[in-house]
Amino acid sequence: MSGKIINRCKYWGQLLLLPVYGFSFLFPRDKRIWLFGSTFGKRFADNPRYFYLYMSQHKEEFHIRPIWISGKRELVTLLKEAGYEAYYRYSIKGIWYALRGKVYFYDNYAKDINFWLSGGALKFNMWHGIPLKKIQADNIFDKIRHPKNRWEAFQAFPRRLSDEKPSHYVLTTSEFMRPIFSSAFQTKNVSTAGYPRIDSFVFREIQNLYTDTERKTMDKIKKRMREKNADTILYYMPTFRDSETDFFHVIHFKQFHQFLQENHLLFCVKLHPKSKLKERFRAIEGGNIVDIDADTDPYVFIPMSDMLITDYSSIYFDYLFTDKPVVFFAYDLEKYQKHSREMYFDYEEYTPGVKVKNQQELERVLLELLSGADSCQETRRQLRKKVFDRTEQSASATLAEEIIQMTGGRV
Repeated sequence: MSGKIINRCKYWGQLLLLPVYGFSFLFPRDKRIWLFGSTFGKRFADNPRYFYLYMSQHKEEFHIRPIWISGKRELVTLLKEAGYEAYYRYSIKGIWYALRGKVYFYDNYAKDINFWLSGGALKFNMWHGIPLKKIQADNIFDKIRHPKNRWEAFQAFPRRLSDEKPSHYVLTTSEFMRPIFSSAFQTKNVSTAGYPRIDSFVFREIQNLYTDTERKTMDKIKKRMREKNADTILYYMPTFRDSETDFFHVIHFKQFHQFLQENHLLFCVKLHPKSKLKERFRAIEGGNIVDIDADTDPYVFIPMSDMLITDYSSIYFDYLFTDKPVVFFAYDLEKYQKHSREMYFDYEEYTPGVKVKNQQELERVLLELLSGADSCQETRRQLRKKVFDRTEQSASATLAEEIIQMTGGRV
């Protein structure tokens, strides 16, 4: 049986779990047990990661029991060896706590933990970015939420069921962003407490825990800096879309390698987990180019970087807290807007950095910024104040108190 047929069987086989979902509503839930998961149970990343670490490091203060639920046994082992509580999703304890936990924290959907056992839990979607491009219900190109006909609607039914039912609350960063998240997620329950992931590199209130891959990558970057006599790290984080393959038509790597070497630059590429370019970037890794595993958490490497290069990725909003330069390498802007995503904001107005569309422009702007010609500092600061209500205090403590009140106060 082919992999495609097996995947389709698994997809439609989910519907057999509907009675289990109904049964899960019968279990009493302990408001002291908070469950965390990320990216369909595959990663240790984003807002759930940092809020989990914060709550674990302050659990006596808040009288909360934070538990990470994962579909990867090696991640569970890492967390347990570090003294944190975590369980494999399909273990007896993983199933038990999925039925007993009062709050589910995730960055995609409840299935990051276990949707089918989530009945009666308070769902808190921490999401994974401040959107420049339209998301969820606002994205007209999303076939799951905007099927073109009854057949597409029928095919999307199992996916919509486990994606959307229900998400009680969604997290954002400001009153300015509230209506966007309310529209995208079709809910009035929007929290503006802010993102714990920013606490990790701005306020340093969270003691981070690195995966083996993250530690090895950090060591590789430091080693490559020494070997190549590089003194500047360019952090390249593009978003995923069909036209991202155009990158390899725009950049000529023999020339680009030479440019990086002559100017003592290290080009660190961190792709989106859904990117189609993973293998192609692995193939060119070496010299002054470092390929960072797409499944690692991008916030681990922000403190190491000196400059961000992106296109439409929401990472640049968070990067505003570093007050370091951002270059927008939008080589496919027209194609992207026409075929992939509409945007919430005017691209020129809400991208506080120089826009470039080809290798020559990119290299020229990089040299200008390296010489100190950064004309966008004030623009970055103004946008940061607009998009983030809390620029002088951490989000984690505020969010913890907010959730405790939602669940009936302290025990």
